[in-house]
Amino acid sequence: MKKLFEGIGIVALVCISFVYTEQTVNVVKEYDEIMISIKKENDNYKVEAKDAIIQEDTIIPGINGKEVNINDSYSKMKRYGKYNSNLLSYQEVSPNISLKNQFDKYIISGNVEKNMISFIFLVEENDTIDSILHTLNSKKIKGNFFVDGKWLEKNNNELVNLIKQGHTVGNLSYNRDYSHSSFAWLDTFIKKVGKQEIGYCYNEVADVTSLQLCSLSKNYTIRPNIIVKNYPLKETKEQVTPGSIISFPINSIVEKELSTIITYIQSKGYVIETLQNHLNESFNH
Repeated sequence: MKKLFEGIGIVALVCISFVYTEQTVNVVKEYDEIMISIKKENDNYKVEAKDAIIQEDTIIPGINGKEVNINDSYSKMKRYGKYNSNLLSYQEVSPNISLKNQFDKYIISGNVEKNMISFIFLVEENDTIDSILHTLNSKKIKGNFFVDGKWLEKNNNELVNLIKQGHTVGNLSYNRDYSHSSFAWLDTFIKKVGKQEIGYCYNEVADVTSLQLCSLSKNYTIRPNIIVKNYPLKETKEQVTPGSIISFPINSIVEKELSTIITYIQSKGYVIETLQNHLNESFNH
């Protein structure tokens, strides 16, 4: 019994010694000139995160902030032997209110501070997208193709190739009816066969049933702030703003004017991106 208590005592002493040593090291580190300099610099480099904006059933993504990773920066500089701002490490800080997993809201825009624009092309049953793809490729632009289930039935390989080429594919179900029994099949094909991690649905007006069904499948629902009808270039020029999501039908007018639309958008300083990049709350500060 005596040996048992002696053993317990030794273990306790080791634990106390370890805790004391760790606390001592932390105290010494806090008064280290390198650590003091890093903490001062953190105030200069820190960027506050911006919350996503939620209004009723709509959402606009937020943007992550950033701050100095103090311990990582300290470790690097301690090995270097002195403070060096080039060795500062950073970490992203998520907003308190984020787009992540907010599947029950309509995304109506990207964050205006990212200065990005996204094009959505609505691909119906008998549409061909060769001309659109040719223009996008010639401009080195990636688009978002929201496809009808009947189009997918005839173009399985083309959908997979779209994703491989860096474009994003959205789900129009069958005739935009998300209660259709094959909506889940189309969703599975995009995510499992196409290997696209994030799924997207589409609505032009509020539709509670569609929103709920897409939410249950963990798809974000896009409600574009610009829906082109008859005059693609004119309508885009009149309505485009930072963060805009613009939807286009597939027709000869869009095919003819797309190159000019891209040139105009870029001349305004906007970057044309996929929804995945546009809506991502990470931000290169």
